[in-house]
Amino acid sequence: MKNEYELKIKLNEEMLKKFLFVSEKEGRTPNNQFLFMLRNNLAYYERTKGKIKTSDLSGIDVSSFEENN
Repeated sequence: MKNEYELKIKLNEEMLKKFLFVSEKEGRTPNNQFLFMLRNNLAYYERTKGKIKTSDLSGIDVSSFEENN
C-alpha cells in the first residue's frame, strides 16, 4: 500500500474560487484536480530541466507530511 501524505496550502479567496471552478468544469474533485495539475507541473519541469533522479530525492524528509502524524 502506498503512503499518503497531507499538504496544507494557503490560498486567497479568489484563487480558491477559481480553483474550485476549474475543478468542477473539468469534472474532477478538488483533490484530483490538484494531483492532475501537480503531475503536469512535474512533467513540465522534467521536460525542461531534466529528469529528477531517485538519488536526488533520497535525502528529502517527508515525515512531517504523513497523514497519521
